Amino acid sequence: MRCIIARFPFDLTKNGVLESMKGIEPEPATGETVIIGRRTYPVKQVGAVVTKQDRRDFSAGEVVRAMTRLGFTCSNIAQVEPPEHTSSPFQRAQAMLGIPRLPEA
Repeated sequence: MRCIIARFPFDLTKNGVLESMKGIEPEPATGETVIIGRRTYPVKQVGAVVTKQDRRDFSAGEVVRAMTRLGFTCSNIAQVEPPEHTSSPFQRAQAMLGIPRLPEA
């Protein structure tokens, strides 16, 4: 299948992508992901391996479109932040700056 990624044409096949990603360890994923085989990869990692281009040269959306057209499952993993246990904006700012909290009287 012919895909345009970062303004360059690529003839990608499902088997070609599977072979390219064989033996590649997935990086931690925080955004768009694609399932290849039994592993979940960040789409930027897949795009870089398959196209041999720098990750800054293409968008995640381009790779998601190409992988979806090839029949791979793509999804978006939202970055989940832990709940804040501080109650005031001042205490949240202290926590972000790494300032230790004073004991409450």
